[in-house]
Amino acid sequence: MERIPIQRTIVEGLARVPAFSHAVIAGDYVHVAGSLGTVGETMELAEGGVGPQTTQTISNIERILEAAGLGLGDVAKTIVYMSDMADFDEMNRAYTSALGDSPPARITVGGVDLALGGAVEIDCMAYRGGRSEG
Repeated sequence: MERIPIQRTIVEGLARVPAFSHAVIAGDYVHVAGSLGTVGETMELAEGGVGPQTTQTISNIERILEAAGLGLGDVAKTIVYMSDMADFDEMNRAYTSALGDSPPARITVGGVDLALGGAVEIDCMAYRGGRSEG
């Protein structure tokens, strides 16, 4: 059986530290690294707290998935990290607005210190469904 190589994806125009790739494609799965609500290539977070940061984070994830030939509808599971669970309702409204009525499986973890003092960070796994490479 031929081994399919892992592909690391870095998206031009999105912020990142050199210690990670935005995503890794492993066979039929795309693993998107934890993403913050940074704006463009800057390490500046979207202003306005958890709602706008959630919206920006999902927008960043969408760009990462597009680089892998996928979209938000291909996301199978997300993990949402929040600095303060008291903001859950605001995060959830922004999350649901972006991902619609049929969202992926999700777990939300609160009370964590996030990079850049972020209010929310999201990682996800998407399924390519047997799509061909690149």
